[in-house]
Amino acid sequence: MASARGDLPAIKRPRVHAPMRAPSTAALLILCLAALAGCMEEPWNSPYPRADSAKAIFYGAFAERPKHLDPVSSYSETEAQFTGQIYEPVLQYHFLERPYKLVPLTAEHLPEARYFDRDGVELAATAAAEQVAETVYRITLKPGIQFQPHPAFARDAEGGYRYHQLSATQVARHATLAEFTHTGTRELTAEDYVYQIKRLMHPHLHSPVAGLMGKYIKGLAAFGERLREAEGGNHGFVDLRKYALEGARVIDRYTFEIVITDKYPQFRYWLAMSFFAPVPWEADAFYARPGMRERNFSLDWYPVGTGPYMMVENNPNRRMVLARNPNFRGEPYPSSGMPGDEQAGLLRMAGKPMPFIDVAHYSLEKEEIPQWTKFLQGYYDVAAVLPDSFDQAIQFAGNGEAELTQDMREKGVQLVTAVEEATYYLGFNMRDSVVGGDSERARLLRRAISIAVDFEEFVAIFANGRGVAAHGPIPPEIFGYRAGQDGINPYVYEWRGGRAVRRDIAEARALMREAGYPEGRDPATGQPLLLYYEAVAAGPSGKAQLNWYRKQFDKLGIQLVVRVTDYNRFQEKLREGTGQIFTWGWNADYPDPENFLFLLYGPNGKVRHGGENAANYASEAFDRLFVTMRAMPDGPERQALIDQMMEMARRDAPWVWGFHPMAYALNHAWYGNSKPNLMARNSLKYKTVEPALRARLRRAWNRPVLWPVVAGLGLLALAAVPAWRGHRARQRARAR
Repeated sequence: MASARGDLPAIKRPRVHAPMRAPSTAALLILCLAALAGCMEEPWNSPYPRADSAKAIFYGAFAERPKHLDPVSSYSETEAQFTGQIYEPVLQYHFLERPYKLVPLTAEHLPEARYFDRDGVELAATAAAEQVAETVYRITLKPGIQFQPHPAFARDAEGGYRYHQLSATQVARHATLAEFTHTGTRELTAEDYVYQIKRLMHPHLHSPVAGLMGKYIKGLAAFGERLREAEGGNHGFVDLRKYALEGARVIDRYTFEIVITDKYPQFRYWLAMSFFAPVPWEADAFYARPGMRERNFSLDWYPVGTGPYMMVENNPNRRMVLARNPNFRGEPYPSSGMPGDEQAGLLRMAGKPMPFIDVAHYSLEKEEIPQWTKFLQGYYDVAAVLPDSFDQAIQFAGNGEAELTQDMREKGVQLVTAVEEATYYLGFNMRDSVVGGDSERARLLRRAISIAVDFEEFVAIFANGRGVAAHGPIPPEIFGYRAGQDGINPYVYEWRGGRAVRRDIAEARALMREAGYPEGRDPATGQPLLLYYEAVAAGPSGKAQLNWYRKQFDKLGIQLVVRVTDYNRFQEKLREGTGQIFTWGWNADYPDPENFLFLLYGPNGKVRHGGENAANYASEAFDRLFVTMRAMPDGPERQALIDQMMEMARRDAPWVWGFHPMAYALNHAWYGNSKPNLMARNSLKYKTVEPALRARLRRAWNRPVLWPVVAGLGLLALAAVPAWRGHRARQRARAR
């Protein structure tokens, strides 16, 4: 017994004390976790592979699927962030210089316009528009430009096209374009540009600019009719090379001409748009094979271009990936810019071959908050300033200037702002019997309302300060815009203390009396003047804006009646001229004053002509100046005509000029060459990233928070000790 009792402690003692090891084990686990966290090169929450942390990859986001990547159809910003990097028109906008300036891209030089009269006699460059019957642009390409690798160019041993005769069964064996194992390339030629111009009228493609270009390019509308008659029932490959187009002709391998049936200097801006980017006939033939479209093998999903990038992954429900085009020639970064660009570091890459980024990842982010959170974590390189995150990112200094919050500055985030090439205005229907017409009474009424509707306040309340008050339709950075005292609207503002100040509401009330509406009352009824505002149904923020408009008119004693309808009905009212007052906006297609002043050109009236002059403003004097100005090159003479037109429009006040929106964007410190260019769509090639800095900051911003794990394990360990002791006590009791 003694021996047994003597052995008992030797056996039991370690078992009784075993529970005390639990905290030590937990502590060991915690130490291991901490050590592991310290050794990790990538944060635990990184959505990207560890091997990518040192690579020159751009990380961005998109909110909705791009519908068209075929340049004949693509016309949205969502699509342009991809097509702009893949396709190359003959011209582009200088990345740094302002006002916006066209420079050659694939062309050897800027094409010069040659003018001819109806007899084919060449005219001087200064010839009046009414003398010009045809304008000819001759374009010569740089030799040696290659298309990206693509199966459409792949050839077999006999020299034939390997994939141009595939059956639907053979196509069905491929799930992605990458599964076509053979690719090829060839040199860009003039024929590729002419072929794309013909595609604008393809019987089964629907280009949004077909109608407009049909009015300008010689014979293009008739060419479209001929195609529909000859190929309308053919849903396979339509070989456009078989059909001649008078207004687009190949001169030699690198030279082609475009013939315009007017003097239309703005046409050169179209030559910088993707509508005029080259498409090889081989791509059309390849994608026309049976079964291709059913598997999303088309130019809308897999473009074929000569640009710095090519589409390598198109999964619009997850991500889109662009990769460096191995056949790209290496375009040099600009060596000139604006004052201050060199100090801002925007010329440090001057002359170096682009692109600088190897791969661009765009992830689908339908919600704003996850996108913002990932930007703060460093997983997106750039971010838009969204309403939900505005106060977290932006604050206003004492002078009213936007600046970053302290948190953003500590992260090294950069704020990039630019006035958009757009205008937002309150329009009067000039066909209306009360607010319209050219009577002095109606003109004074419109000018009084122009003073009362305080768009500086609108921008502050509803746009977070992201906008500048407009003094006319032309925004900054567009030729014809005048800054400072020379550019103010004197009917609404006066120049005081070095800035434009809105005239006092007392002046607006005086104008109302002069117009015959004392205290805002209709002399015919003695009641407050009733005016009608056409609005599109919107949510809570829209209701707040409508209430704001009512208050602006109430300053003059005018009772504003809001008529809310859906967008289709709203458009119908504008087309029929049954509305009275409305808000509208315009984004520039190209950076020329004509693209804004044509919104007030009489023959563009919405009701009579179906044009974009939604206010139906008509002034013979304005229209005469517009026709002359439209055909002139930029210079003092053109500026003088624009100044006269602006004076007429401000005096007549068909619009309350509203504001020009401002674009705000945030960039991380590792993202370089971030000067905004709101006209260019091919800006990715200019950008840089510093992967080492990005990786270091990501680690700093995403350190795992281990104290909850430590606390949790400690509590579990402490809770386990009594239970374990109780369990062992019961075991000892049984043993006794």
